[in-house]
Amino acid sequence: MTITPFKIAIPDEKLAELNQRVANTLFASDAPGAGWSAGPTADFVVGMIDRLKSGFDWRTQEAAINRHPQFLTEIDGQTIHFLHVKSGAAKATPLLLLHGWPGSFVEFLDAIDPLTAAGYDLVIPSLPGFGFSGPTRESGWNDGRIARAMLELMSRLDYERFGVQGGDAGAVIAPAIGRAAPERVIGVHVNAATMGFIPMGPIEPDDIATFTDAENTRLQRLQQFMAERFGFNALQSSRPQTVAYGITDSPAGLISWLGDMFAGFGDSPKAIDQDKFLTNVLVYWFSGTAASSIRLYFENAHDPEAWAPKPNSGVPTGVAVFGRDEVAIRRFSEAGNTIARWTELDSGGHFAALEVPQVWAGEVDAFFASLGR
Repeated sequence: MTITPFKIAIPDEKLAELNQRVANTLFASDAPGAGWSAGPTADFVVGMIDRLKSGFDWRTQEAAINRHPQFLTEIDGQTIHFLHVKSGAAKATPLLLLHGWPGSFVEFLDAIDPLTAAGYDLVIPSLPGFGFSGPTRESGWNDGRIARAMLELMSRLDYERFGVQGGDAGAVIAPAIGRAAPERVIGVHVNAATMGFIPMGPIEPDDIATFTDAENTRLQRLQQFMAERFGFNALQSSRPQTVAYGITDSPAGLISWLGDMFAGFGDSPKAIDQDKFLTNVLVYWFSGTAASSIRLYFENAHDPEAWAPKPNSGVPTGVAVFGRDEVAIRRFSEAGNTIARWTELDSGGHFAALEVPQVWAGEVDAFFASLGR
């Protein structure tokens, strides 16, 4: 039950080692004429390595993160790192913010000020196996187990009722928290919504005939993604250790593997500030969690409950569909969720909290305000 204050303090020796590895990078040959269709381009990876060599200052990023209160606790045998930023409001609403892969708590840093100003007490954990929660110590850390750990974390902080927001894997874990303890969850808000908000199997032609133009566009985008860009999921779900050694040993390898997702597979390579991206990468690097983070996919793929139909918790659910991340389809979302707000935005993408933090925070606040908090 112990909660210990924490600050990031990467030893100078680790920074020196990183700099040496970066200086000795062996670059892969580029795929001639392929652009991003074959994966991250040489221009992208070389540009990020050059920035690490000259201009990027980890100590500046570290100090900025350390301005926020951080803590460690142990839950179910696993260290959990989290930020706990209080608003000071007399009737603040507790709000749990959940990242996914290849993100981290870094995603939410620019949204802290607007959300605390709006009266939210923020709890921002590093998921088990991610960031300064450190590598997972045993198997079995799937979405359901993480959801239970997050409930315990909120209990330790004396938050009996609270809201939950999640993107990517967080958009799967957040509804799982609602199903596990619906009486405790004010509402669930998601963006970068995947499982539970999209069709997970074949769709009958008669159903497709009733789709709107927007739904047809999203279905085609989803089908293209599954056909051409889903390889990372297949590998991480079946043979995660195959790539684990490369992304643990090589900064360039880690930049490439995480960067493919952050750059929208080349659709939006400049959507996220370069230094914010590198800060996120180095959280994985310095915490040694490149391997354990991708094992979340393996754990979920081998969880017999993962793909079973989920009951509707009845918890009010808000969905934000950002411009470059339009795959969620409302009719499929309504099957297992009580949709209380559905917003479609022109800006932003999969990492909306990083790309358009003010817009993202405003949408989150609007949802919880609509519930009376």
